Amino acid sequence: MNLAGTASSTIISSVCGRFAKNCLPSLRAGSLSKSTNVVPSVYNRRPWSSAAIQRSDRYVLQKAAVIPVLDLAQRQNNGWTSISVMNYVAKLLEMPPMRVYEVATFYTMFNREPVGEHFVQICTTTPCMLGGCGSGVIVDAIKNHLGVELGQTTKDKKFTVIEVECLGACSNAPMVQINDDFYEDLTPESIVKVLNELAAGRKPKPGPQSSRQSSEPVGKLTSLTEKKWSN
Repeated sequence: MNLAGTASSTIISSVCGRFAKNCLPSLRAGSLSKSTNVVPSVYNRRPWSSAAIQRSDRYVLQKAAVIPVLDLAQRQNNGWTSISVMNYVAKLLEMPPMRVYEVATFYTMFNREPVGEHFVQICTTTPCMLGGCGSGVIVDAIKNHLGVELGQTTKDKKFTVIEVECLGACSNAPMVQINDDFYEDLTPESIVKVLNELAAGRKPKPGPQSSRQSSEPVGKLTSLTEKKWSN
């Protein structure tokens, strides 16, 4: 893991660059005065001037950035948040480590164990279970094609497969999320094609894997079919 040096400045610039108005002045160069009236920082004993602390009242506390910073750190650490990652984020944001642990273990977007290059999350809640061919068929197709069970990673570390709750694409069931992308309207054939493309180093087009462009009805309209009223 490389979260020191260049990586740390990447995190700071990424988060503070986008949320500059919400970052404490202590994260920005030249924000601390040389006043002798100081309050020691909890972690690195770096002195904070009382004037800088007063100025920080205009900003949201830097701990408000814990989720985007954890996300950036996870992406730099091959897709998971190790203890060292969480400790680094806690030190960077000057938060008690336990507060960072609480966030990282509460939100399912943070992985607490190493994952493969392609993180496959299969929705198996009711709409996906009943929609199209059904999520059960998709689960079987993925397991058979990759040779793994749910919760496992392939030997080549390319794929990790897990079962998840609703991902919010119910009208395009069944579907999976792979890394940041949704693949919807799946069949056993289309999900295998997606996996093969990823294994070959190519990125298949996300979204519906059917003839649909989004979530419109298949075929003709089933509602709002009346002729528009006009004068």
